[in-house]
Amino acid sequence: MTDKTETQVIGVLLADDHTVVRKGIRDFLEEDPEIRILAEAGDGQQAWALLAQQQPDVAVLDIRMPGLSGIELTERIKARYPQVRVLILTAYDDEPYIFALLRAGADGYVLKTASSRDLLQAVKSVAAGKSVLDPDVAPKVIANLAGNRAIEPLSDRELEVLRWVSKGRSNREIGQMLDISGRTVQGHLANVFGKLHVASRTEAVTVGLQRGLITLEESQT
Repeated sequence: MTDKTETQVIGVLLADDHTVVRKGIRDFLEEDPEIRILAEAGDGQQAWALLAQQQPDVAVLDIRMPGLSGIELTERIKARYPQVRVLILTAYDDEPYIFALLRAGADGYVLKTASSRDLLQAVKSVAAGKSVLDPDVAPKVIANLAGNRAIEPLSDRELEVLRWVSKGRSNREIGQMLDISGRTVQGHLANVFGKLHVASRTEAVTVGLQRGLITLEESQT
């Protein structure tokens, strides 16, 4: 994995089965000196093989690819290489795809209609540990997750953990800042998931924002 503390360069694996689209994305991203494309793949199986060799900071994946779909690939990445951040870049805004990817552990979901600037920022944000949802996707996520379901109040410590999660901090980092063990942080986060009826950190942050438990200012600082 790229050592960002020294080089400040984000290593990216790009996987999309459309060669022209992939080249366009690569050419644009590599204009930024903070990003380097480590490898490209035209299908899910090839992407999986390259991951073992390259172990990038961010994997930018399409959903529908030959071999392994973006959903299957995301599940594999999160199980085998949890430190690799996953950004989905797709033309599909269908709810089944969105929620399947969030459940699989995707860290960001951006549509191909996004501007070049927004895509660039999305890569940098997920690399920094933050969660990213395309503005055209976020309302669907919030409506589906929040609905009319009642949520249990979070304790002060659980709110504290959720705020740090929204800033992209790992369990270990949160534990160090709160002077508790990473295992204790994991327990608090499990309670947060249960009370908010979610299954991932991205979902927890989304519901937390929608319910006013955390603010955009808190998640961006």
